[in-house]
Amino acid sequence: MNITAITETNRENVRSFFQSHWGSTEMVLSTGIYDCSALDGCIAWNKEGEMIGLITYILRDTECEIISLDSVDEGKGVGTRLLHTVEQTAKQVPCNQVKIITTNDNVLALKFYQKRGYYLSELLVDAVKKARKIKPEIPLLGNHGIPIRDEVVLVKTLR
Repeated sequence: MNITAITETNRENVRSFFQSHWGSTEMVLSTGIYDCSALDGCIAWNKEGEMIGLITYILRDTECEIISLDSVDEGKGVGTRLLHTVEQTAKQVPCNQVKIITTNDNVLALKFYQKRGYYLSELLVDAVKKARKIKPEIPLLGNHGIPIRDEVVLVKTLR
C-alpha cells in the first residue's frame, strides 16, 4: 500500500471516487458544506495502482477536522494508515486535536475511532434533519435499519 497526498494531478480520481461511492462530492455536516474533492487529504493505492482508500480533512487554527474517511477493503489497515497519516500532519501544524463527525447509525465508525484513541465528545441531536434541508438525498435509515438523526462528534487529543 502506498499513501500519497491529494494533488491537482490526482484530484479527478478523488472526484470520481466520491461520485461512484457516495453519488456526490458534497458532504453536509453541522460544521459546514464541503466539496470533498476540493479538500486536502491522502489517497491509499494498492500495488496495481488502484485507489483503495481516501481521507479528507480541513485545518482550523489548532484543530484538524476529518471530513471523510473511506476504505474500499475494510479490515486491512487502510483506514488506520490514512488516519495515522493525517494525525501526523496535524501534529506538525501544530494542531491540539483531531475531530471527526459521524452519524448515530454508523456503529462501525464509532467502534473504529474509539479503538484508535478517539472519545465521544458531543451529541448533536437532530443535526441530520438540518442537513437534509440542504441535501435531501441523505437517507432516513442507515446501517442496521437505524434511523439517521444525530451527529456524534469524536475527538482525539494530540498533545
